[in-house]
Amino acid sequence: MKIVFFGDVVGRAGRRALTERLPRLREDWKVDFVVVNGENATGGMGLSAAHAKDFFAAGVDVVTLGDHAFDQKDMLGFCQQEPRIIRPLNFAKDAPGSGARLFSDRRGRKVLVAQVLGQVFMKRAFEDPFGTIETALKPYPLGGQAQAILVDVHCEATSEKMAMGQFLDGRASMVVGTHTHVPTGDAMILPGGTAYLTDAGMCGDYHSVIGMDKAEPLRRFVTGMAKTRFTPAMGEATLSGLYIETDDASGRAVRVQPIREGGALEPATP
Repeated sequence: MKIVFFGDVVGRAGRRALTERLPRLREDWKVDFVVVNGENATGGMGLSAAHAKDFFAAGVDVVTLGDHAFDQKDMLGFCQQEPRIIRPLNFAKDAPGSGARLFSDRRGRKVLVAQVLGQVFMKRAFEDPFGTIETALKPYPLGGQAQAILVDVHCEATSEKMAMGQFLDGRASMVVGTHTHVPTGDAMILPGGTAYLTDAGMCGDYHSVIGMDKAEPLRRFVTGMAKTRFTPAMGEATLSGLYIETDDASGRAVRVQPIREGGALEPATP
């Protein structure tokens, strides 16, 4: 199975790049399943129902969220109606929607998508992500009920993301980090057959400060004072993420390749 994961979509520039380029990329790369982290897609804070629908119309199969899952209030109701939206498993006990769900690709093969939030350096004390994901994956042994399993680890700390990759090695097809918006260079297949990347990066304008227009973040760093709210940068966006190929019988990854498509970063496509 050929699976693509795109990192955090940031603002209008990221949305435009994804929706305009994905149909062609999906066809060119013969992709079977596409997952996108969309938690910064609407004004840099959260995801609206309308923008989620745009992603699905462009060929996205599943959208994951993150700590900004419900910054756009209509997502509270929409994620209950739309099964293709995945919010973090450990967001809150009463959070609407689902943190893990089994889907089918276009050939009927089963793909489990799950997301957890990290604890280190996060603004809120979320529940234990390791125990939470273990419980969620227990009914789905890799290569059994699920031909592929993808886990989005939404964390600040690289060490916590790496620990999750090692924890799930052999139990997931892909463990990929999101949240910090900077793509890392450590894409690999772990010994147990799990494709891993510490951070997928963002789908946004890289001539920015992690996707935001440079002026206000620079002002705050230099002066220590805020003048206005952060706004997403509007230049040409780079699509950043991870491409993997899996063995259908075992669910293990057999190929892994970072994606840097267009914009400011050097392209590296499957």
